[in-house]
Amino acid sequence: MEFFVEEISKNIPKTVTIVAATKYFTSSEMRTLFDTGIHHFGENRVEPFLDKINDLSDLNITWHIIGTLQTKKVKKIIDKVDYLHSLDNINLALEINKRRLVPLKCFIQVNISDEESKHGLNMDQVVPFIQEIKDLKNIELVGFMGMAEHTDDEKVIGASFEKLNHLQTIVLNECGMMLKELSIGMSNDYLIALKYNATMLRLGSVLFKKGE
Repeated sequence: MEFFVEEISKNIPKTVTIVAATKYFTSSEMRTLFDTGIHHFGENRVEPFLDKINDLSDLNITWHIIGTLQTKKVKKIIDKVDYLHSLDNINLALEINKRRLVPLKCFIQVNISDEESKHGLNMDQVVPFIQEIKDLKNIELVGFMGMAEHTDDEKVIGASFEKLNHLQTIVLNECGMMLKELSIGMSNDYLIALKYNATMLRLGSVLFKKGE
């Protein structure tokens, strides 16, 4: 597999972190990707995560769980991961808080596309959720994660991302917390996400497909 990280990175500010979504990458391919300068890797499922973290233990990787994390699987990965992008329920938060040795950086996942198939809290559920978990010592809230509708309509995508910009202001006013990180933008819409203050991009296929 040939990667085109340098080409893609030209369009991305150095202040924005590329999290390689490695769901379909082998450990060997991830090692090659690491050598291009991508050091943040995001896995969707627990079992592949455990295999790859073992295979790549000699590399200084920052590990992200970017998919849904079941409460019953928290104990398997909890002190091996650096970021969780999919916090969206109190039971998961409580389990992390109980088992984690140090605070875990967490993104609250928000359903910004209003699609029933998508995970995440509705916009009006976010403030009550934060108020419920804000005192958990091993949960460090850093920002919001969201996935826009899969469409070619840039206005629809932009409107979805704008919701999280608005949500940052609401949370600052109502909870006194500035959750500045935004995990938005994937291979099909990352250039739009950059216009809406993305700080982390979850990129997969675009890293090895030239010209996207």
